[in-house]
Amino acid sequence: MSDDDIFLPRPAAPAAAARPAPNWATKAPPKSKAAVRPKATAKTTWRKAYAPRDPHEHARKIAENVIDAWHRSHGGSSIDVPLGTVAALALLRQPPNTGNGLADWIVSRPPHELPQFFKEIYLGHWISRPDLINRALRLHDWAWNPDPDPQQLRAVHALTHSALNQGLLDLTGHNDPYMRAESDVLSPLLTGLRHKSDKKWRGEYHTPPSVTDLLANMLVDKDFAQPDMAIREPAVGTGTMLRSVAQRLRDLGLNPHDYLWYGNDIDALAAACAAVNTIIWDLGPKSFIGCADSLALEDGGYAKTLTEAKDAFAERDRYIDTANTIVATRQAVLRLDELTSKEPSTA
Repeated sequence: MSDDDIFLPRPAAPAAAARPAPNWATKAPPKSKAAVRPKATAKTTWRKAYAPRDPHEHARKIAENVIDAWHRSHGGSSIDVPLGTVAALALLRQPPNTGNGLADWIVSRPPHELPQFFKEIYLGHWISRPDLINRALRLHDWAWNPDPDPQQLRAVHALTHSALNQGLLDLTGHNDPYMRAESDVLSPLLTGLRHKSDKKWRGEYHTPPSVTDLLANMLVDKDFAQPDMAIREPAVGTGTMLRSVAQRLRDLGLNPHDYLWYGNDIDALAAACAAVNTIIWDLGPKSFIGCADSLALEDGGYAKTLTEAKDAFAERDRYIDTANTIVATRQAVLRLDELTSKEPSTA
């Protein structure tokens, strides 16, 4: 891999350190090795469900309840909307020492405010990773509709409540990327929303996380995982295999930021989910998600994806430069108005 291949600024990699134990691990050890969900407090009386101890089962349960809420609310046939809603919520980080205040605030928003809220989430991540947010366009394009369907907004509100009620932020809201990457919340949702005939026509069958975890543990060790090596997945789906490898690297005390990650999928919606997951799991600045036919391109679409990423960063820089120019001009005009509005002093 040449120096020209990587154009993103690379932060200094911190020294490998032991991952701090989660809060539940400092208490009396539970009967199983999985985390035990804390009891609900008075501030979270709206949350009735308790999360399963297995994070993969937890993700599946969230998907089932979101799908049920979407259909019961007659949200429509577009699966981009429920996927994009859950993806936006999964990009949030729960502020420390605030309990479930963020979830409480979100569920109290009226339906018509949610699209703007989701747009701000995606725009916030677009500043740092415009290439991945561009790849995820199908997940948030609906939120920019100037005349949204009221019934669809009510369905979005219902599934937002359902996802948070089932503890979505318990999986994805952690500051620790290891905790966020313990499961893939978008894979069971995507496969559950798609019709069986559609999945069969596409040949879309996501590898179970238990299998990808097993493969990663069998294949990846410190002798194999050398820094700067490329980890590629030509049929990435929502990125479950990349997640398992990243977790294995972290278990070995290695930093996923030291590796090149490339995932590609012919399905644009699956690639959009993988792009969001790349941010959630913090695979690092050298991670790229493409959408192309891996069998039809000699390099699996990597060159095309890298070019699209460079273009996305260049476009972002142009927008930021324009915004800075507008702000500077407005400040100069305001300053000029202040100076010219002062009455001249008399001798």
